[in-house]
Amino acid sequence: MRAQRLRRRLVQHLVDEDVLHDEPWKQAFAAVPRHAFLPRFFVPAGDRWAAVDRSDPGWLDRAYSRDVLVTQLDDDPTLWDRARATGPVSGIPTCSSSMPAIMAIMLEELLVQDGDRVLEIGTGTGYNTAILCHRCGSGQVSTVDVDPRLSAEAAKHLAECGYAPACATGDGTLGFPAGILFDRVLCTASVARIPLAWLEQTVPGGHLVTTLYRPLGGGLVRLTAGEGAAGEGRVLHRDGRFMPFRAHRLPPLAEVPPAAESQWRPTELQMADVLRPRRHFEFFASLELPGVRPVHVGPDGTFAVAHPDGSWARTRRTGPGFEVAQGGPRALWELAEDAHARWESLGRPERSRFGLTVSPDEQTFWLDDPQSDLRWPLAQG
Repeated sequence: MRAQRLRRRLVQHLVDEDVLHDEPWKQAFAAVPRHAFLPRFFVPAGDRWAAVDRSDPGWLDRAYSRDVLVTQLDDDPTLWDRARATGPVSGIPTCSSSMPAIMAIMLEELLVQDGDRVLEIGTGTGYNTAILCHRCGSGQVSTVDVDPRLSAEAAKHLAECGYAPACATGDGTLGFPAGILFDRVLCTASVARIPLAWLEQTVPGGHLVTTLYRPLGGGLVRLTAGEGAAGEGRVLHRDGRFMPFRAHRLPPLAEVPPAAESQWRPTELQMADVLRPRRHFEFFASLELPGVRPVHVGPDGTFAVAHPDGSWARTRRTGPGFEVAQGGPRALWELAEDAHARWESLGRPERSRFGLTVSPDEQTFWLDDPQSDLRWPLAQG
């Protein structure tokens, strides 16, 4: 069967990418039919989205691609039908089948053991739920999603594939409605702060894996639960970013104004140093520049940085170097340059040297050791 061959190929790709190592997860990815959870989805069409379903050429190959596949735009279930009827539509992705690579990373980072009871926050299409069911057994898996239509569709596809986890509809930040204690909690959306309910529903010593929704410095964290609403863990070296929970989305910033020629000056710091995770400074920049966000300012993909207080900074290439212009109540780029100098003085720490402590009173990042004097509050926006 062609779908089986495509699944085997997908597993090999994940192994080759060095994101899939554990045999039980390999078996799960090889067994679960991703296409069964993706009867239709969107694909990019310029700056819009075209509708694809199982009747289209290439649908099956796309379903087993290594790409994220968008299944909903603007929280609006009618947009797929509109795109099918009238052509590509505009919209912001609000539900998707995640890239298999980031799924594999998160599932392995969960450190599941046989017999663990697992809670998944964010059912989405149900594909990740099915992977969990195959590995852990349906009776050990619970899943919750805020969207009743998505929950019903996922439950239908899960049942068709022979999986029967406990499915619920509700606010995932509150955990699972039944109030069961879990050994592992996995969130497939991102959050601005760790919901305390998740730690309260995790047995002490159990693990929680999620992604942080931060304009800069987002990515994966794994916490070990303590007693009650407390936990401590690390920012993970392997990165991953997800769409945020609806309640954790940030309002748009004001448009960044153009810069006058008199505002430009030379700088050695590039915008890419601040914005790109692979430059390694990005995570530290997020701690030192709370609330600063990337803002798209050009049709060529150019970004600036800005803050809700109206401060902003732009950079541009000038021959062999770079220049910066900034405005608003604070000199953001000078703060970024100071942060970069501090990062250099600390030995250029990468994201995996940072940890996170969560309690009912505070959520705090630290460098190297929970008792470190170098600490930063986890703040939203």
